[in-house]
Amino acid sequence: MVNLISGMIDVFADAPLNGNPLAVVEGADHLEDDVLRRIAREFNQSETTFILKSDRADWRLRSFTASGAEVFGAGHNALGAWLWLGYDGQLGDLNTPKAFQQEIGNDILSITVEARDGRIHGRMKQSPLKLSAPLTRLDSLSGALGLGIADLLPDPAPRAADTGAAHLMVRARDRQTVDRAEPLAEKLIQVLGPAGAEGCYVYAFETADPTTAYARFFNPAMGLWEDSATGTAAGPLCAYLGSMGLLTNGNKLLIEQGTRMGRQSFLQVRLDPDPELSGSGVVVFRGTLHL
Repeated sequence: MVNLISGMIDVFADAPLNGNPLAVVEGADHLEDDVLRRIAREFNQSETTFILKSDRADWRLRSFTASGAEVFGAGHNALGAWLWLGYDGQLGDLNTPKAFQQEIGNDILSITVEARDGRIHGRMKQSPLKLSAPLTRLDSLSGALGLGIADLLPDPAPRAADTGAAHLMVRARDRQTVDRAEPLAEKLIQVLGPAGAEGCYVYAFETADPTTAYARFFNPAMGLWEDSATGTAAGPLCAYLGSMGLLTNGNKLLIEQGTRMGRQSFLQVRLDPDPELSGSGVVVFRGTLHL
C-alpha cells in the first residue's frame, strides 16, 4: 500500500467552486509515468500536478491532463501547486514575499509567494515570447469555432504565441461573440496543428481600451474541451498584445475567463519584460490517496 498526500485547490479564485480546479499530489517521485497518468485520470480534472523533488530547483512539477497528456508551462498547474505548499506551511513564513525556483520540463522558472489579506498569493515568471507565423485566412478558423468570418478580427492577426506553451490567439468581435463560439473538435485540431499551436484562446476586449480581456480556452488535442482559467494562454496573450503596442494600461492586462462555464476567474498578467502571472486560490479539500 502506498499513501500519497493529495487534494484540490481552486486557482485564480477567492471563493470555493470558482476559478480552475487543480488536483495536487505529493510524494509520487518513485512512481512510473503510467501510474501518474492513471492518477490524473482518476481525478479527472483539467490537470493534475505532481510536486516532486528536484536537483535543479526547490521543486519539480509535472502536470498531466485527464487524458494522460503531459503539459508544460507556468499556468494554473504551477501556481496552484505553490499555493498548496504555502497554505500547508511548507514554504515557511510568507508575511514577507519569498522567491523560489521551479523546474517545469527543461525550464527553471522563478515564482514569488506571499501571504496577503488572509490568503496565499503567487506571482511567477513565464518564458520569453515566441511567435509563429500569423494565419492569413480566417475561413477555416471561424468554421472550426462555429463562428462566421465577420465574427473574428484581423488586428492583431490570429497566431500561435508561446511563453511556455504555444496557443493560438484569436480576437473576436466582442464578449457576446466569444460566448457564441461552439468549436468542432476535429476541425479545430486541423487548424491548430499547422498553426503550431496546442490550444486556442478566443478573446475580446471589454471596451475600446484593451485593459481587460474576456476569454475562453479550448484544447481538444489535449483532451481539454474548455478550461476555466489558463495561465499558459493568458501570459502569451499579454505578451503578444504588448509586442504589437496594443496594451493601454502600461504593461498590464486583466483577463476574465471561465464565466460561461459558471467558474468565473480573473488572471492578472504584467510584462517585466517577460510575462508575470499572478493570482491566489482556495484549498477545497485535503486527503490521502491509497494505491
